[in-house]
Amino acid sequence: MDVATNCLLLFTLMNLCFANVPKYQLNDGRRIPALALGTYLGYDKNGAVIPQNNLVRDVILQAIDVGYRHFDTATIYNTEEEIGQAVRIKVAEGAVKREDIFITTKLWNTHHRREDVLKALRESLSKFELNYIDLYLMHWPIGLSEDYSYSDVDYLETWRGLEDAQKLGLVKSIGVSNFNKQQLERLIKEGRVKPAVLQIEIHPQIIQTELVSYAQSQGVVVMGYSPFGSLVMRYGIDFPGPKIDNPTLLEIATKYSKTTPQVVLRWLVDRNIIPIPKTVKYSRLKENINIFDFELTKEEIQKINEFDDETRYTIPSFWQSHRYYPFEKVDNPIPNPFSRS
Repeated sequence: MDVATNCLLLFTLMNLCFANVPKYQLNDGRRIPALALGTYLGYDKNGAVIPQNNLVRDVILQAIDVGYRHFDTATIYNTEEEIGQAVRIKVAEGAVKREDIFITTKLWNTHHRREDVLKALRESLSKFELNYIDLYLMHWPIGLSEDYSYSDVDYLETWRGLEDAQKLGLVKSIGVSNFNKQQLERLIKEGRVKPAVLQIEIHPQIIQTELVSYAQSQGVVVMGYSPFGSLVMRYGIDFPGPKIDNPTLLEIATKYSKTTPQVVLRWLVDRNIIPIPKTVKYSRLKENINIFDFELTKEEIQKINEFDDETRYTIPSFWQSHRYYPFEKVDNPIPNPFSRS
C-alpha cells in the first residue's frame, strides 16, 4: 500500500472505533456521545490545578485518536484552552471535523446574574478559540459574588442567561449540574427551555435512582461524574467501599473478559447514563472507551446497585448555608477552599 492508502485505512479504522460509541437523543433534537472524557485535575493549596507542559492538550490528542469525541470541562477547571488547542490541531490535520467533537463546559458560580452569563461564555469561547460550545451547564445552583460571598441571584435568573446564549447560537444545548430533584422540577416548570442534560455524581455508592428516573422521565439526559467511586483513591486517601478486587465486581468482569472499572462504566451505560471517567494515562483511555461490546444483565445491575450507601465525594458543605445548596447538610462543614480571606 502507498502512504495515502495507509492513511485512509487508519482514518477509517479510527472512525469505526468511534462508530461503536452510541449517541443519545437530546430533547432539543441534537445528539450527544454516550461517553465523555473528564478533564478536571483537582485542587491544591493554590486553588484549581493548572495543567503544565501541555498535559491536557496531549491527552485530548490521544483521546481523539482512540475514538473519544466528547470532552467535559468547566471554567473553574482551567482546561478549556488546552482542549481547544487539541481540537483545532485535529481539525487542521483532517482527523475530525469540528462538528464531530462534542464539548461540554460549565458556567462558574460567580457569573450567575443574567447579564454576566454571556460575558462568562464569551470568555470560555475565547479560551477554546472556537465559535460555539456544544453543551453549556450551570455548574451549581449556588450564586456567588466576585469576592465569593453569597449572592442572592435566583438560579432561574441564571437559567435565563443560558437561554439567551442558546438563542444567540453561542451554545447548541444547555443544561445543569449538581441540581437536586426539586430544583430540576422548578427549572422544568418555570424555564422557557427544558434542560437537555443533568450532570450529577453517580457511582456504585450513590446510584441516585429517584433523581435519575425523574430526569429521564422528563427527557433530560443524565451524565455521571466520579463514576468509579471508591475504586480509585481520592485526594490521596483510600476511602471505604468496593475496590477493584471486589469479589462481586471481579466475578462480573471475569464473565465478560473485562476489568472491574469497565464493568462499572458499563453499569452506568446500561442505565442510560453518560459516564465521565477521567485519566491522563493512554492505557486507561483505551480501556475506558472499550465498554460498548457487552451488556450487563438486570441481575448484575442490581448486584452493583446494592453497593449504594449514599456516599458523596463531592460535598461543598462550606456552602451549605446558601439558600440553594442542593445536598443534605452535615454537622461539621469543611473549610472553604475558595475563601478570599
